Amino acid sequence: MRLHLLLLASLVVALWATSCSTGPKGPQPGTPAFYWGAAKEMYHAGNYIKANDDVMEITRTENEFTAKARAMQTALAAGLTQAYMELADTNDAGAKANRNTPMPFRKDASTMRSLASTAALEMAEAIHASIEKDNDPNVVLAFEYPTGSASQPAGLKKIAGGMLLQESEKESLQTAMVQRGVVRTICRLAGNPDDTAKTVEVFKAPEVKVTRETWRFATAKLLYDASELYGSNKLDQPNRLKLLCDEAMRALQSIPQTKDTKALATKIQATLKKIRAT
Repeated sequence: MRLHLLLLASLVVALWATSCSTGPKGPQPGTPAFYWGAAKEMYHAGNYIKANDDVMEITRTENEFTAKARAMQTALAAGLTQAYMELADTNDAGAKANRNTPMPFRKDASTMRSLASTAALEMAEAIHASIEKDNDPNVVLAFEYPTGSASQPAGLKKIAGGMLLQESEKESLQTAMVQRGVVRTICRLAGNPDDTAKTVEVFKAPEVKVTRETWRFATAKLLYDASELYGSNKLDQPNRLKLLCDEAMRALQSIPQTKDTKALATKIQATLKKIRAT
């Protein structure tokens, strides 16, 4: 009897183990679905650097998540670009303010510009692919309103004034600046530049959609603003400056002309003319 019960118990355990092993499984590591889940998790946590890495893995191929991932990548890479550019400029100001110890500020400015350049090129790549392949009337923002504040962190003013920060303070400031950059960028992409309250309301909808015209005008402006990074007084890379300006013009040419698009196109063409002249 005892042997019979033991055999029955073993059979129950085996059946339970089999049912568990054949139950629903999550996305397999390395698949687009896996990276999309990871990107949304990192985005929700406010870790936009890691989220950007994850969506880049998705956009390497065309799949069911690519269009949504490109939209997220555009927002994240543009936000990173803005954050790093501002940190670089602030460290330049710190070097001028602290004449006794300018080198740490200059070193940080150089590091931030290098990071900004990487993010700017990633942004340009995402926008280029979107213009080529995503022609739906609306761009779907398949993510929530971002974590962070659009306000300037206090540490930024300290650096501009020439104050040397501890490494932990610099890391916290960089995180806050990246989050700020993403918040402000998403407001621009949603058609509400500098209006976080209005953008928050937009993101209360079950599905957030932005018209293609609004999105591409915003991306053209983001590209043009980022092109400043490659000017002669900064990285001095005219080829990359031209690349971003050309991509900005392509974005503008893909949508109907308005007063605003014409004004931006005039600025871009003036910049391109200067590049040709030099």
